[in-house]
Amino acid sequence: MPLDAATILAKARQCLAIEREALDATAEILNGDFVEVVRAVETMIAAGRKLIFSGIGKSAHIAQKLTGTFNSTGVPSAFLDPTNALHGDLGLCASGDLAFLLSNSGSTHEMLRLLPLFEKFGLKTVALTGAPESELARGADFRLIYRAPREACPLALAPTASTTAALGLGDALAMVLLETRGVTREEFAKYHPSGTLGMTLLLRVKDIMRSGDACPVVPAAKTSVQEAILAMTGAKAGAVALTDADGKFVGIYTDGDFRRTALNGGPDFLRQPVAQFMTRGGKTIGANVLAVEALKIFQQFKISDLFALDDGGRPVGYIDVQDVPKLKML
Repeated sequence: MPLDAATILAKARQCLAIEREALDATAEILNGDFVEVVRAVETMIAAGRKLIFSGIGKSAHIAQKLTGTFNSTGVPSAFLDPTNALHGDLGLCASGDLAFLLSNSGSTHEMLRLLPLFEKFGLKTVALTGAPESELARGADFRLIYRAPREACPLALAPTASTTAALGLGDALAMVLLETRGVTREEFAKYHPSGTLGMTLLLRVKDIMRSGDACPVVPAAKTSVQEAILAMTGAKAGAVALTDADGKFVGIYTDGDFRRTALNGGPDFLRQPVAQFMTRGGKTIGANVLAVEALKIFQQFKISDLFALDDGGRPVGYIDVQDVPKLKML
């Protein structure tokens, strides 16, 4: 039966509300079991072992996604198809591994068959289920319980809210472990070397800064306002770096500074020393620093121009805020 636009949108919102309800219900029942699983994963990582995720049907898709999530954060993980496990793929398992068995009902035959096999191979097990009193939950070493009061499916058949809750709980575990392990952006970048994410995380300031003639630098003691403006204009930049006798950065003179100079510097302001009007000790960044740090400075201090310095404090590059739009995804 065709639905009008208002009804379509109302039903979509109802579906999202039901799935949000499952996430809220899951958050409310989090308890010490979650902490125990965090500690179990930490122990497994310290021992140099791996996580194994297994599920069937829609739970298999959730298990595969969680496998990818943990791998992307540096925790070795693998997906084990429960049927193929019984025909040779148990060779993936090794003593000390930690296995997550996903089943909403906790009574999935294939998952229950894996429990004694994992024990035989020396694995600890985690039941990721919506049924706390199920055979799977009782038989596993640890439990991660989610709660989905109802499915969003109008027939109450297709897994929807339950799979959302299972995925959300698994993601919560991965993100908590990301913090407890103290993973940095640089470490995270190692696992994402390709594509936009990898490029963004691995770029350094020296990779995006303007250098050479495109980086205007003049000596503070010998430069007039007019000369500073000419240097800035020649480099097509919005600012010029001022240096001392040793070539070290001492200040910055920007387009905004020039406008203020024109208003308050008197009729001969162009001939006056630019050092009289520059901003001393403006914000700078190291040339070898990750480029995302430049974006943080732009956003935090609401500035548009930034000079990169070498290890000796000499300006070697210039960045305009318009040079880093690709980083704003972060």
